[in-house]
Formats: sequence, C-alpha cells, structure tokens
Amino acid sequence: MKIAVLSRNPNLYSTKRLIEAAEKAGHEVRRLDVLRCYMNITSAKPSIHYKGTELEHFDAVIPRIGASVTFYGTAVLRQFEMMGVYPLNESVALTRSRDKLRALQLLSRKGIGLPVTGFANKPDDINDLIKMVGGAPLVIKLLQGTQGIGVVLAETNKAAESVIESFLGLHASALVQEFIKEAGGSDIRCFVIGEKVVAAMKREAKEGEFRSNIHRGGSARLVKITPVERETAVRAARTMGLNVCGVDILRSNHGPVVMEVNSSPGLEGIENATGKDIAGMIIKFIEKNAKSGRTRTRGKG
Repeated sequence: MKIAVLSRNPNLYSTKRLIEAAEKAGHEVRRLDVLRCYMNITSAKPSIHYKGTELEHFDAVIPRIGASVTFYGTAVLRQFEMMGVYPLNESVALTRSRDKLRALQLLSRKGIGLPVTGFANKPDDINDLIKMVGGAPLVIKLLQGTQGIGVVLAETNKAAESVIESFLGLHASALVQEFIKEAGGSDIRCFVIGEKVVAAMKREAKEGEFRSNIHRGGSARLVKITPVERETAVRAARTMGLNVCGVDILRSNHGPVVMEVNSSPGLEGIENATGKDIAGMIIKFIEKNAKSGRTRTRGKG
C-alpha cells in the first residue's frame, strides 16, 4: 500500500513511529507537510499538488494535523477523501473533535458522562454561570487551547469572575467546568483504535499543578481501567466518528467523565507507559480497513 502521513514535523516521535511501522509492514510511505499541499478543486479530476508537482495516488492517508492548522489541514484531508483515498480519521470527525464546545454537546446528547459545563457570551451572566457549575473551585478553559495551555483553576468565585471577565474582554471563548477534586490532579488517557481500547495510561500532574498533561511536566504509568471506563471511551470515540483517538477521562464520584477526545493523540507517552506497539496497531487497522472511497461521514458536512 501507498500511505501518506500529513505531518509538518518529520522529527516528531509519533510521525517517525508511524512511518517506521508502515515501512516495517512493507508499505510505501511519504510524509507531507500539510501546508505545502495545494488543491485543484474540480468535479472532473480533483487533485493535490505538492511543492510544484501533482501527487501520485495514495491508498490511505494518516492525518497528524496540529491544532493551529486545523482549518487548512482538514481542507487538504477532504480533498484526499474526494480523490477516494482512505483516511485513518475523516475530516468531519476531526473537525468535530477540534471544536471543544461542539464535541461536548455531541457527547452530552449521547448521554456520555461529562463534568458540569457552562458557556456564556456576556459579562452580565458570569455570576449565574459560576453558580450553574457548582461554584468555585472551577476550571476555565479557552476553546482554542491545547496541551493544557489556556486552562485556569479558579480557587474562589471572585477569582473565577475575574478570569472569565478577562477572557470575554479579549473576545476569547471559554468554557467553565466543575473541578473534579477527587481526581487528585490525574486523568486516564484511553487509546482507542477501531472501537477498541488498546491501551490506557494514568497521567499525574507534577507537584503544585492540576493539569496532568505530559507536556506540562506530568508523569504517566500503565493503568487498569474498569469496564465502565472502557465503554465510555469507546462510546466517545464512536460519537466523534474517530477510528483512532485518545479519550481523556477523569474518575469522579459519579463515575467516569470525559474531558476531551483527541483526534491526533501522541504516541510517545502511551507507548513508553504501556510498552505496546501502538503505531503497529494503527498500521494493521489501516491494512484491514483501507478501501477506496470508504468514508462513513461523506456528505454530512
């Protein structure tokens, strides 16, 4: 098979591992900087050009699109889909998961456990918004934030009011969520491939920090998850329409709650924590499922 990996940085661990696993399985792989792809959008023969030449046909495409280039990256991915190339994760599913508000609304509609979450547009509504999520301490998250950036823990109602006012004053959209104190600064990353949790790790925040992201200095170790947590992760992935994703779960007093569904989960932390060949599993999934024009969400916007 000929596989394209959409990744801007050839030195990223995840990119290198996916290429290595695909080549080991006997496939031809090419890494493409998504911002250097440009498209001929036509009904007759849609095509993608790269650095001055038209790209050859690929059997499958693996999107590793950074959050900062989601708009252009998903446009390129859509073009591959129009050309009949099998996407590991589809453009519609990727766009859903990157819109944090939309993702939470979709998960809520399916009855999946979530932290109590509020969203508002006007400073006049802040006090009621804070009450709505149970008061301080609470977590305030920028919709555009990634890897724990733009996430603030407000210890008091006054502090929460001040942070939310600041964000609204800068015309920045933010979610307000209940703080799951019992999680103790840790979360569980469930790695889902094809509606199956293939690995799970517990991420713990460093001392004095409440964000458990490894990019923020958190540590990770292998963890055994419960059947309910497994089912929650699989349902969250299915709701987003993602074949491969990382589902971040907190253990709350009222059961597992989903914090985020990550459509481009890093492989380094999960492979090191679990010792599993996650990249190899992803390539096997592609081998089993890649068929020309096989897109479940095609035409759904």
